Amino acid sequence: MEDQVLPIDKIYVPVKRRATLNEETVKNLALEILEEGQKVPIQVRRDGSRFVLIEGLHRLEACRSLGENTITAFIVRARLH
Repeated sequence: MEDQVLPIDKIYVPVKRRATLNEETVKNLALEILEEGQKVPIQVRRDGSRFVLIEGLHRLEACRSLGENTITAFIVRARLH
């Protein structure tokens, strides 16, 4: 799996996932990312012309709060049932 740089505005966050957001965690991660850069890519899956967040809500919101336009991500395949 290779990481890619994606536009943040093309990443959709499902409502259920957004409900787990902790602002304190976002603040702490933003400081860490500001000092050391993004260490771990988020995970998304393709959904037409956008991407759906699978893992990494706090990293995504931390980058967004820093005014970033892009984020490093792994694109994963949706599970087939």
